[in-house]
Amino acid sequence: MPVTVNCDMGESFGLYRMGDDAGLMPFIHIANVACGFHASDFNHMRETVRLAKQHGVKVGAHPSLPDLQGFGRREMRMDREEMANALIYQIGALVGFLKAEGMGLNHIKPHGSLYGMAGRQDHIAQAVCDAADVYGVPILGMTGTLHETVYPARGHRMIAEFYGDLEYRPDGSLIVTREHDAKDPDLMAARCVRAILEGKGTATDGSDIPVRCDSICIHSDTPNAVDIARAVRAAVQPYT
Repeated sequence: MPVTVNCDMGESFGLYRMGDDAGLMPFIHIANVACGFHASDFNHMRETVRLAKQHGVKVGAHPSLPDLQGFGRREMRMDREEMANALIYQIGALVGFLKAEGMGLNHIKPHGSLYGMAGRQDHIAQAVCDAADVYGVPILGMTGTLHETVYPARGHRMIAEFYGDLEYRPDGSLIVTREHDAKDPDLMAARCVRAILEGKGTATDGSDIPVRCDSICIHSDTPNAVDIARAVRAAVQPYT
């Protein structure tokens, strides 16, 4: 399978602007569009869908915990049914805007703390699958976590992500900060190529960690996200 570049985006809200979505679109293949619970609203969802359509970018849902104040990067205690209902609700909103623009839902990618919880907590991973059962699309996830075991066991294709603008701990887990720092675009691009060719990433202590790289993620709220996306897209072009 060719490697794709994906981006978490559509995260503005009302008059508040976050990320250069227009600047990022030329360098990505798929967009993970916020669905209103951690960021975005009905106007920004439709605007982002239209922008993706203009650039031939496929769109997936990026649903979150109901944490607008914390940008979905704070964990919450929710049972399986409540979590599944929250996901079905958010994804359904985006599907409506996709349908309005003659597009289909490409995938689902849980956002922020929900992504991490689904990697460690079985009932949350099952809730993600419960929502995916409704929409019948692949799920973006991370190797070495419950994503890799629960999703396929439930009959869902998992698209393994490598993060092109985040750091990894020596145990292979992601370091997710409330606010992302700028990164060296050339260094990030080199790491992405290594992940593709060698199946290895570099942890904060310099050690190697096993990774899978079906798709490379860039966050639109990283300060120099466009520069990173441009460098990554150019470096991985032979594998896309």
